[in-house]
Amino acid sequence: MIKHAPRILIHVMNPPAPEILVLYFSRDGSTAAMARHVARGIEAAPGMRARLRRIEGGETGASSDAPPVARVEDLAECAGLVLGSPTYFGNMAGPVKSFIDQTSSLWLTGALIGKPAAVFTSTASQHGGQESTLLSMMIPLLHHGMLLVGLPYSEPALLKTRAGGTPYGASHTSGDGNLPLTDEEKTLCQALGRRVADTARRLMA
Repeated sequence: MIKHAPRILIHVMNPPAPEILVLYFSRDGSTAAMARHVARGIEAAPGMRARLRRIEGGETGASSDAPPVARVEDLAECAGLVLGSPTYFGNMAGPVKSFIDQTSSLWLTGALIGKPAAVFTSTASQHGGQESTLLSMMIPLLHHGMLLVGLPYSEPALLKTRAGGTPYGASHTSGDGNLPLTDEEKTLCQALGRRVADTARRLMA
């Protein structure tokens, strides 16, 4: 009689979905609201996930469901980056710059070279320095060798918006901090997240 060896079932674990880091600083919640829409856009891309992280020193009394405080390691662990900051005098907020200044170890190893990145911002007034802030945020990312992704005019909301929205990245006009995102601003935030996620997915193929 031939004895058959018992069948051994091997469970193959699916690798974790690649993540795009949504890293932001927010004082009154406007940039945080944008970050959540960017994350939705990322997760609309097949097989991609968003890792939402905040830079320390932002919203006071952050709720229990606020995302974790960012670590430098989050940048290396993710397949791309979408960086957000309110506009302070036409530039990124100090805590954002301070966080980026801690990433020298990643620059030395080239950990971010070739990864896609994008930027977003919010201002109190429509002409409060949105585009200069977005451009200033791109500079250190270029030094890291990242591939900048913007918003092309094939996005209809970019032509329809009467508030925020630029080809350099998503933006929001918050007024006194209480103006909600317009439909066009939400759409452009999500489009930016989706574009970074789609770009990362193609680069990894």
